[in-house]
Amino acid sequence: MLETVPLELIPPTHSVHVAFYRNVRNSAKLQSHLLARNADFEYAFVDASVVTSRVHLLSAAFKALTAQLAGSLKTPNVHSELVASLSPSHNIADAYRRFGIGPDTKDLLVVKITFPTEAAPTPLSREQIEKHLEENVEGTPADFSDAAIAEVTDWAKVKKYYKLNGLPWLDAIKDQDGAREQMHGLVLGAMALRGV
Repeated sequence: MLETVPLELIPPTHSVHVAFYRNVRNSAKLQSHLLARNADFEYAFVDASVVTSRVHLLSAAFKALTAQLAGSLKTPNVHSELVASLSPSHNIADAYRRFGIGPDTKDLLVVKITFPTEAAPTPLSREQIEKHLEENVEGTPADFSDAAIAEVTDWAKVKKYYKLNGLPWLDAIKDQDGAREQMHGLVLGAMALRGV
């Protein structure tokens, strides 16, 4: 199920399409297409286990799109920029390794950002993207919802990657939902500070 998500302050010529797949069986093949820079597989493939919510992923999409619109991409394209934007550090290779697809990725968020270019004045349609994903991603489609994402979030990895381990005040929160809400806010803050 592909969802088209409108983002405020982004021109209507640019669209963000998101799909969520569980129990993906061909992550290694998808990663190989990405590494080979196969233009048909120009997507942001994100390991869903390190995403805390819709807002988390869409914040990275917004950062990537604003960089693309400003002509200030630090990676080859808007999709790789999205993956790098999830990271709290400037180490792009580290961002790809931690937040991007790996050969063992089981739960996968796929983002396709479309906009007109000189080479393709008419971007791919939602239907074309959905068909391509259905033909190439061997996994179970899931809703792109906070509840579905929460089922696969690996909070230990999130704490490690965003350097949230050993914070006494955070560790002192006994309510698991309250602690996760605090971590979610810290994750978004870390992403925002990366650009400063």
